[in-house]
Amino acid sequence: MPTLNPLDQRALDAAYQQALKSQSEGGIPIGAALIAPDGTIVATGHNQRVQNDDPTAHAETTCIRNAGRRRDWHKLTLASTLSPCAMCTGTAILHQIPRIIIGEHETFLGREDWLTQEGIEILLANDPRCIKLMHAFINQNPELWNEDIGIPPTPQND
Repeated sequence: MPTLNPLDQRALDAAYQQALKSQSEGGIPIGAALIAPDGTIVATGHNQRVQNDDPTAHAETTCIRNAGRRRDWHKLTLASTLSPCAMCTGTAILHQIPRIIIGEHETFLGREDWLTQEGIEILLANDPRCIKLMHAFINQNPELWNEDIGIPPTPQND
């Protein structure tokens, strides 16, 4: 596992706690956190698609929504327990967030290519906690997971 600096680790730890919160609510265990350069956790969020019946309530977008109106996005770091999907990547690009810590991308590879193309620094943690959490969730909830990442149902489950 790559070594994160203490502030980056703090952000990923906050994101992981949010993933556990989502799991405890019956949701998809993905979490996110925004951290300022001084170490202040600006906002946190977790996937609330199931809880709020909202297909846009991914962890990163919820976190950014919880941060409210700001003018310092370009100074913040976003941590997510999972590689951001196209929607969450677009939100980070729109707000010019310069750094993203990714807990893992073994279970889902989001649009890291787009983030890189836009000059956003990616720190891939390969965090064993994040990997284990997502593997367990996907194994126990394959249909819900496929719904979350936009995979249509198989014909027999249509």
